[in-house]
Amino acid sequence: MVTLSEENYLKAIYHLGKQGKVAVSTNAIAEKIETKASSVTDMIKKLADKNLANYVKYQGVSLTNEGRLAAASVIRKHRLWEVFLVNNLNFTWDEVHEVAEQLEHIKSLKLVNELDAFLEYPTHDPHGDPIPDKDGNYSPIKSINILEIEEGKEGVLSFVKDSSDVFLKYLNKNDLALGDSIKVLDFEPFDKSLSIETKSRKLIISKEVAQNLYLSL
Repeated sequence: MVTLSEENYLKAIYHLGKQGKVAVSTNAIAEKIETKASSVTDMIKKLADKNLANYVKYQGVSLTNEGRLAAASVIRKHRLWEVFLVNNLNFTWDEVHEVAEQLEHIKSLKLVNELDAFLEYPTHDPHGDPIPDKDGNYSPIKSINILEIEEGKEGVLSFVKDSSDVFLKYLNKNDLALGDSIKVLDFEPFDKSLSIETKSRKLIISKEVAQNLYLSL
C-alpha cells in the first residue's frame, strides 16, 4: 500500500523529471514539496525499497515503471476530480486545486473509473492539462507558448502552465479563459510584454503572464 505522503513524493518526481524518467535532485524535490532535503532522502529510500523509485547517491532520483504508474494514477484522479468540480458542482477553475489535492488520494479504482465514465472520458482538466488514462498514458499537449507566435497570428487558449488560484483569478479579472481566441498584436522588445486582442478587449500582458499561456493554432 502506498501512503498519502509517498504519493505526494511520487507525483513531485513525476512532474520534475519528465514523467519520472529523468533523474532529479533531492534538493529539487525538497523545494517542490517544501520540506528538508534530509526528509526527502529518507522518503526516497522507502520508495526504493518498495520498487517505486531508482535512487543513486549524488545522481538523483527517477521512478520505476511501477512508480510512474502510481504517480500517473494520482494525477489522473486529481484532474478528473477537477473536471467534476467545475462541470457538476459550480466550482470555478481557480477553486478546484486544493479540493482535488484531497480527493486525489482516494483508493477506490471503481469510483475513479465510474467517475471517468460519468464525465464521458475527458482528455484534459479545466486548466488544459492532459488526463492520464487508467494505464498512465495520455496525449501530449499540442500547443505553443504565446511568446513564440508571430505578430498578427491568432490561436485558441488551450493550456495555462500556472494553475495557482492567484494567476487564475488574474485571468478571470481580465476575461481570459480556455477556449478563447487570442490574437497577438504587438511584441515589445524592451520588457518582452505583449499586446493582445481577445473576444472582448485589447490588453497588454507582461512577459511573466505570457510565459504561462499556451495556444493551439
